[in-house]
Order: sequence, then C-alpha cells, then structure tokens
Amino acid sequence: MSFSSDIKAELAAIENERSCCDLAQAYGMLECGRLFSASGVSLQTENSLVAKRYVQLAEHVCGVAMNTAFSDKAGLHTVTAEQTNVSKILSRFGHGKEVGVRLNRANLDCEQCVYAYLRGAFLVCGAITNPQVDYHLEFSVPYYNLSHDLMTLMGEVGLLPKCVKRKGNYVIYFKESEQIEDCLTMMGAMSASLELMNIKMIKDIRNNANRVANCESANIDKTVAASLLQTEAVRRIESTVGIEALPQELRDLCRLRLENPEYSLRELGENLEPPISRSGVNHRLRRIMEFAENL
Repeated sequence: MSFSSDIKAELAAIENERSCCDLAQAYGMLECGRLFSASGVSLQTENSLVAKRYVQLAEHVCGVAMNTAFSDKAGLHTVTAEQTNVSKILSRFGHGKEVGVRLNRANLDCEQCVYAYLRGAFLVCGAITNPQVDYHLEFSVPYYNLSHDLMTLMGEVGLLPKCVKRKGNYVIYFKESEQIEDCLTMMGAMSASLELMNIKMIKDIRNNANRVANCESANIDKTVAASLLQTEAVRRIESTVGIEALPQELRDLCRLRLENPEYSLRELGENLEPPISRSGVNHRLRRIMEFAENL
C-alpha cells in the first residue's frame, strides 16, 4: 500500500463521537466526491475502504441505500445513489437544485465537525506524497465555488493552502511539512502525522550530517591546497639559498611542513617547540611564502 492509502485506511476507521460529526463527515465525502448535484450523487475510488465508508455514512445519515460496483479492468469502485434518492440526499444537507455547489455551514455544528468534514473530503478527493520523496498534500475538488469555500474553512483553523486548476479540478495543496502535519492531525491521522515528523527529523539529521561532511571536505581541500603551495615555497628556498638562510623559528616550521604535508595549521603549531597558536603559524607561513616569492 502507498503512504496515501495507509492514511486513508487510518481515517476510514475513525468513528465519530457525535452524530453531528457523522453528518459533517458524510457531507464532506458526498459533496467532494465525483458528483454532487441534482443530476446525481456518486463516487469513484480505487480504495475499497473509502467506498465502504462512503456507503456507511450515506446510508446512516441520509437513510438511503447506495449502489456499488467494481471494475476489475479499471480497478475502480463506483458508488451511486438511485436518481429517486438524489433529492433526498441534497435536501438532507440543505441543498436544492442550485447550479453551483457551495459549502453549507449549517452542516458544521461544532469545531470537531470542521475536522470531520475535512476528513471526509480527503478520503474522496485527497492524496499525499510519500514524505521520503517530497512534502505534498492535496484536495482535488470538482467545483470552483466549493474549492474557495474549502480554502476559507481551512484558513479559519490555521491552515494556509494554495490552489491551482488541474485537469478540470481545483487542487488545494500544501507543500510545507508543518502545514501537512497540522492538517493530518486535524483530520485524525495521528499515526501518519507522527510518521511524517519522524521522517522529517531523520532527513534533517542526514542533511546536517551531509553539510558537516561537505564542510569538512572543503576544509580538507583547502588545507591540502595550502600545504602544496607552502611545500613548494619551502623547496624553492631549499634549492636556492637554503633553509639555513631563514631565521631559526622559520627553519623549524619549514622542516615540519616538509615532513608533514597533511598537517593543519593547528597541528603544525602543536608540534613546534615551543608550541604556538594557529594564528602564529599562519603568520610565520606568510613570511616564508613572501621570502620564497622574493627569490
């Protein structure tokens, strides 16, 4: 199963504590499904648990039987209401024969009803990318006005999605991991939210480790490059006027550098007698480099 399917399985198993939340979740599933208008009420989904929950809530809240069918070829579960029951379903949620589908706030009786509605909507039109790959959660809503009403509802509970039109649907989406975590938590997918947090934490640790490794690698490269220049300068002095032409403290550093080309400035300073600081080593090396350049 995919990460998205796992979340839907978790959400489909949630039982609401209040009857008003049953109504709100049923409303979210029916209104955001494939069709919700005077011409019909229906859903198409690849997820059998979603189809089963759709049927349960529709029958429980609206008191109507739903017809179900499965296509092996398409891998789709299709749930439809008899045309004679469509007006009863619409009326149950306070809808008439209006053309534009809008969110009827009368079906959201409490704060938990808002979360139940979002849960129902996600079950039928939502999807989430595996956070190992990317952070992306979306609701693909079939109606323009409804998509705006849904975004407004989300904003009221602290969610800040964006919207884009794709293949005739209005896609409300989140890309920020914190917003996705909040949305999952509100809908009741606690296990998925915790898993996302865990994945993000591991990715952050890996990214930090990579940054440290890259930084250390860059420092090593810089040390090697500097060591090569310094060694070249010492050999130039050695092959021309000789190291003995330098003051004693510089002669000791030249010999140490030739013997230990891999040493950092700190290690060079620690191995001099007496030891000196990193900045002291850097100062002496600059004098050696200048001496070599003047030859």
